[in-house]
Formats: sequence, C-alpha cells, structure tokens
Amino acid sequence: MSNWIDLKAADGVVFPAYVAQPAGKPKGAVVVLQEIFGVNSHIRSVADGYAAAGYLAVAPSTFHRAKPGVELGYSQEDMTAGFALKTAIEELPAPGVMQDIEATIQHAAQAGKVGIVGYCWGGLLTWRSACQLKGLSAAVPYYGGGMTAEADAARKPLCPVLAHFGDQDHWIPLDTVEAFKKAQSGVEVHVYQANHGFNCDQRGAYNEAAAKLARQRTLDFFAKHLA
Repeated sequence: MSNWIDLKAADGVVFPAYVAQPAGKPKGAVVVLQEIFGVNSHIRSVADGYAAAGYLAVAPSTFHRAKPGVELGYSQEDMTAGFALKTAIEELPAPGVMQDIEATIQHAAQAGKVGIVGYCWGGLLTWRSACQLKGLSAAVPYYGGGMTAEADAARKPLCPVLAHFGDQDHWIPLDTVEAFKKAQSGVEVHVYQANHGFNCDQRGAYNEAAAKLARQRTLDFFAKHLA
C-alpha cells in the first residue's frame, strides 16, 4: 500500500513524501532519496521494492523548496531541468534541504531503526545525511555525484555506510573513488562494471547484473544494521 503524505521541516516548510507500507509489521524503515528527476515512477518503484522487503519506505520530495510536483524522465531536456533544480537546492542557505531529510527520518522512526538510501544526487545527500544527521542506523549512497570530491570526502559518518560506484561513471572518476576508499577506511565500498545510473531500469545505463548485486548487498546491510 502506498500514498503521499505531507511532512513539516523544523523551519515550518511543508513538503510531500511518498510512503510505501510493507504488508506486515515493518522490520525498520528506509528513507529513499531521489535522483535529479524528482520522486518519479522509478523512485516510487524503488520505495515499493523496499516495502516489499519488509520496510516502511519514505521518499521525500527534495526539490520542493525550489519547485513543487517535479516528475521528470531521462531525456537530455529532463536532465538539464533536473540539474537546474539541483543547483537551486544546493544554493539554499544551510541547512536547506537537510532539514527536510531530517524530518523524514523522524517520521520514519515510527517503524524502528532507520536506514537511508539515495541515487545520484540522492547518493550525495545520503552521504551528507550519514555525516550530519542523527537518527540513522545505516546509509547506502549509490553513485553519489560529488561525495568523492575533496570537501565531501573529508566528512566523517555517524553510522555504518555502504557505497556503490560504477567503474565507467563519467561523473565520478575512478581515481576519486579510490581516494575516497583510502580516506574512508570504515566505509564498505563496492565498484561495479557499470555506468552512472546503473540501478535505474528506465535509463540506458541500466545494468541488471550490477543492480541486482548492489540491491542484495544493500538489503543484507540493512538487515544487519536495522534489526
């Protein structure tokens, strides 16, 4: 079962979140952070997948402060629009969108321990959440654009982190991934023979083998830390 709800951040801003409920009692919660394309059909299906695995899944609209109701596809035009919205959110005064993620974590905690997973820009926000926000028991960034850059790679996570990258990712050079691994010895890092966006079955970069392996590793990681 799934529906949309409104959540309120600490500064009073109300934003929507997609919620997918498991069939029985939740064995924990997973916050799902969108790519630069909004809480679109793919992100909703990801949330549904975590609900099917037994978790309360909550996907907040992290674009809402810039533009409400964003749902993009994966064309070049959509990508350009998504980058512009991401830039607008990143330029907000701190804490900006982080307080929306914090409110989502607080809501998700009704189901028990909370994990967080994010893709692309959502991967970067997942990493930042792991390093800045309380209430998380595990974090899994997928190909987080920017998280291997010097400033973000220097952050210190407050919870266990599992990170997925692709070795053919033009947005995240492999040498920066290797540097990240050395700087973050406590982070479990996996590199796949895949491109950026390999988890998304609506993109040309989709890699079924990599997506399945990464998902299984993620589920095992959540099972270990959210129990």
